[in-house]
Amino acid sequence: MLRYHIIAEKIARHYYSNYKENLTIIMDTFKPLTHFTEDETMLREAAADFAKSAIAPLVHEMDEKAKLDPELVKQFFEMGLMGIEVPEELQGGGGTFFMSILAIEEIAKVDASTSVFMDVQNTLVNNAFLNFGSEDLNKRYLPRLAMDTVGAYALSEASSGSDAFSLKTKAEKKGDEYILNGNKLWITNGNEADIFLVFANVDPEKGYKGITGFVVERGFEGFSVGKKEDKLGIRASSTTELIMEDCRVPANNVIGEVGKGYKIAIETLNEGRIGIGAQMIGIAQGAFNAAIAYSKERKQFGKPISSFQGLQFQLAHMATEIEMARLLVYNAARLKMAGQPFLKEAAMAKYYASAVAEKVSSHAVEVFGGYGFVKEYPVEKFFRDSKIGKIYEGTSNMQLQTIAKLILQD
Repeated sequence: MLRYHIIAEKIARHYYSNYKENLTIIMDTFKPLTHFTEDETMLREAAADFAKSAIAPLVHEMDEKAKLDPELVKQFFEMGLMGIEVPEELQGGGGTFFMSILAIEEIAKVDASTSVFMDVQNTLVNNAFLNFGSEDLNKRYLPRLAMDTVGAYALSEASSGSDAFSLKTKAEKKGDEYILNGNKLWITNGNEADIFLVFANVDPEKGYKGITGFVVERGFEGFSVGKKEDKLGIRASSTTELIMEDCRVPANNVIGEVGKGYKIAIETLNEGRIGIGAQMIGIAQGAFNAAIAYSKERKQFGKPISSFQGLQFQLAHMATEIEMARLLVYNAARLKMAGQPFLKEAAMAKYYASAVAEKVSSHAVEVFGGYGFVKEYPVEKFFRDSKIGKIYEGTSNMQLQTIAKLILQD
């Protein structure tokens, strides 16, 4: 810290005659990644309080039933957690991307299912509208998404996972409508959503250059929600199939440009990966918090197990891994907000945070011993929920491929 102040003071002396006055300005500019603005702190604390008071009592029941509590969904909107970045004039919170990341992390410390529920809404659906939606689309849909309507992002198909651009869903222009035919798979929020961003190909002969994004409403003719998956983890978060059989979509519901849907998909998923990273550090922190508390309560040989050096070293290692993952996620989010390149950092954040979530939650189960293996205690759920981090929004191998490609270009 002393060296940091010395460097800042040298910069101030070099560039400003009145260096003492401007030293404060420089120190405010070069803040640690873990320093939060007043607005960020307020949202973070509000999300944490909401998670503990409203979500925590329902976690076990929602996991068992594999279903989000409908009243809790309403509360997410009432808390302003479903439209954090949506401008105030469109009924949103007028916040920042980093504020979304902080809220996702805080919710995930208690329950990953509800965390990904709001994550998809904020970092994928809302961001796609904010970055690519026309003024007309945004006025029609963003107020609904911010106030009371759940959104979903529909890219994946049965035969196009990591190779997302090999999708088979087709869109044919007929008059002032497009007719969509095809199925989507692994769609988060499928059961709760009424607004879907669906990617289809208007000209398969052009390959990925024919892919186009469409805003599809649940009530559109020819659209239906299919099978809901029975999953290992994040069970309360619905993952469904979408079915389009001559689904009629107004031509003015194209988001972005026709044939440029691949650009929307790539850029939105790049941002979404930071959200998944936040979810994973939340899972890791939640499991770690439970392990710390239990280690202080559980006694063996007449003293708390936290007093044994072997366990202390394990806990210290877990804490260090979480902090490293958090800094990667926060750095990627800050770069994105600053308008700087962040693709490599986003891939690193998701890759590493996913690995840390799985490792830390696994160690947490071991700290609990036999109790960690039963559903009465919280850590087995953190462990189950962590596994998805290495799979969705780009597998860990795909993140490594992205990182390798970018570092070899340097």
